[in-house]
Amino acid sequence: MSSNAAPRNADLQKRREAAIARGVGQATQRYADKALNAEVWDVEGKRYIDFAGGIGVLNTGHRHPKVMAAIEKQLGRFLHTCFQVMPYEPYVELAEKLNAIAPIKGPAKSLFLSTGAEAVENSVKIARAYTKRTGIIAFSGGFHGRTMMGMALTGKVAPYKIGFGPFPAEIYHARFPHAYHGVTVADTLADLQNIFKSDIEPSRVAAIIIEPVQGEGGFTVTPPELMRALRALCDEHGILLIADEVQSGFARTGKYFAMQHYDVHADLITTAKSIGGGLPISGVVGRADVMDAPAPGGLGGTYAGNPVACAAACAVIDVINEENVLARSQALGDKFKQFMTELAADKALGIGEIRGLGGMVAFELVKPGSHEPDADRTKKLTARAAELGLILLSCGVYYNTIRVLVPITAEDKIFAEGLAILAQALRETA
Repeated sequence: MSSNAAPRNADLQKRREAAIARGVGQATQRYADKALNAEVWDVEGKRYIDFAGGIGVLNTGHRHPKVMAAIEKQLGRFLHTCFQVMPYEPYVELAEKLNAIAPIKGPAKSLFLSTGAEAVENSVKIARAYTKRTGIIAFSGGFHGRTMMGMALTGKVAPYKIGFGPFPAEIYHARFPHAYHGVTVADTLADLQNIFKSDIEPSRVAAIIIEPVQGEGGFTVTPPELMRALRALCDEHGILLIADEVQSGFARTGKYFAMQHYDVHADLITTAKSIGGGLPISGVVGRADVMDAPAPGGLGGTYAGNPVACAAACAVIDVINEENVLARSQALGDKFKQFMTELAADKALGIGEIRGLGGMVAFELVKPGSHEPDADRTKKLTARAAELGLILLSCGVYYNTIRVLVPITAEDKIFAEGLAILAQALRETA
């Protein structure tokens, strides 16, 4: 029941616990009231610097004026017709723009949906339709969504898979390489050969799906030698390579797509999160011949490629092009790595590996003097940072990685203020 008095965080939390399924997690118990660029204010008026960006959705910031103008313009025309019933130009325009910028070899085509998980599911559908095969290979630590196929592909049980099985068949996992924790590219390639030897022959594998930079897995970057090896393996056996760029795409890594850091191409790329500037939209872009494999009617969705979200996404691309967002992303990432490297000189702070591409950066918290993950300290750090006015997100296979998804458009002084709060929280929780 509503009242005239402004709600407080504690009051809203009580209402949330009574009304919303407990399986929906929360990073904080602070409830948003308004936001602009890289700042958020809660319902009690407290200001926060946002280093989470809605889990990578807000690369162009909260309520960017150009994105808001595009949304408002489309709101004045129509909200929905369903593209499969009565199509509209914003969907077509967005596809044209995405096809032009995506690192796909040869002519490209696109498909739009609503969520990252839908994009992943549809990339698997397209791969199976094109290859007439069923098997899919993914990697440990990978996150590909919360649908049944998304969970099957995800290489992390807790918290995503517990209690939800059984999952779709014909999904296989190899270890993702991470030298800091003792897994090499050679180990990964050996796992793939073992899959072909023990589980499924290559001629039945439709696709290999990989995140160029793992998101929930800890912002661990796929080594270039592995990406080249995967491309060669796919070419040898007629397998498609799918790059899941739901989190790493749209300027996060200093390129439109993280795959642009590599000298090989994926056949299909999934995208979501920051493509819509805050509105729910996702997509698959890929080789035109592959994308055209499903028959008419085999792809789509009632809300897929909503016209307002398409208009927002077109504006996001314009903002990235016009405001030098790619270079800005690289600069922010460089500043963060330098800042953390200087802090790491104090061994008592327990700062482990610092890694990432462009503005998709992270660091591990470890027991001082070791590589042993410190998940408990990580929880304390995110909680203390929130108390001090900084929203942080943790991630990683060992639950000990702090990732930075600050809006790339954040002002220098706001970014510096966030870093200062992070340093304070690190010292106070050491």
